[in-house]
Amino acid sequence: MHWLQKLGPQSRNLEAINANFLQMLEDGRHIFDAAANALVGGTDPTVIREDLFKTDQRINQTEQSIRREIVIHGTIHGAGTFPALLVLMSLVKDAERIGDYCKNIYELASLRPPLGTTEEVQELIELKDQISKLIVRARAIYQSQDEDAATNLIQETGELGKVLDAKIEQGVMAQDQNRSGLVLAYRYFKRVSSHTGNIVTSIIMPLDKLDYFDEPGG
Repeated sequence: MHWLQKLGPQSRNLEAINANFLQMLEDGRHIFDAAANALVGGTDPTVIREDLFKTDQRINQTEQSIRREIVIHGTIHGAGTFPALLVLMSLVKDAERIGDYCKNIYELASLRPPLGTTEEVQELIELKDQISKLIVRARAIYQSQDEDAATNLIQETGELGKVLDAKIEQGVMAQDQNRSGLVLAYRYFKRVSSHTGNIVTSIIMPLDKLDYFDEPGG
C-alpha cells in the first residue's frame, strides 16, 4: 500500500499485517454470503451455523493479532509510523464490524421472519448480490490502491445507504403489517455496505476524515 511504502524498510512487518487484513475482508465476504443466503436464499441456517461462527471468531482473532502487532511496531519504530498504524487500526475495526453485522443477519435468518412481498424478497436478493460484490471490489481496490475505483465505490455505497435509509423509514412508518424483519434486513445490509465503503476511504482521504466521506460537509 502506498502509505505503507512511504515508511521504507520499516514497512516490512506492516506488509504481513496487511495480508492478514485482506484475509479479514475475504472472511467477511464469506460469512456475509452465508448469512444473507440463509436470510433470503433458502439456505438452512443450522447448516451454516458452525462455519459462520468459526469464521467470525477467526476475524476477531485476526483483529486482535493485528492490534498487538500495531502496538509492537509503534513501540519499536516510533512516532514516524503512527499515521499508518492509526489507519490500520481504523480499517481492522471496519472489517471486524462487517463480521458482527453478518452475525446479526444470521440471527435474523434463524427467526425466519416475514420479509414482505415476493418483489421485496427479490429486491433483497439483488441487494445481497450487490453488497457481496462491493466487498470483493473493496478488497481488490485496497490491494491496487486505485483512487478512481475507490471514489466510485464510496459514492456507490453512499447512494445505496440513502436508498436503504428511505426503505427503513418507510418500513418503520408502515401501519398495516409487521415490517420488522424487512426493516432489520435493510438496516444490517446498510451497515455492511457502509463499513465496506469506509475501508477504501484510506486510499483517498486523510487520516482525520476516515469513515466520514459521506457525512454532511465531508
